[in-house]
Amino acid sequence: MNWMAWTTPTAIFFIAIGLALLTLTILEIFRPTARVQGFLPMATTRGDRFFISLLSAAFIHLLWLGLLDTRLLVASCLSLLWAALLMRWG
Repeated sequence: MNWMAWTTPTAIFFIAIGLALLTLTILEIFRPTARVQGFLPMATTRGDRFFISLLSAAFIHLLWLGLLDTRLLVASCLSLLWAALLMRWG
């Protein structure tokens, strides 16, 4: 496994994604989701909104790295805020 630099932040990231997917699976078993129409231009399920939030976080971080020369922690906070808004009202 020397082909990838497994650092602590990398491990935390993948563990967090795994726990989020596990949580979504448990929620789906006990509280099945239905398609809802929020502020997004399409009806989405809980899993759809989670996937969109992950893609959005990647784009937020890429834009942040490409356009600004400040701390990446701010982009992470923005991504978490956007994900929370998207999961609640998306």
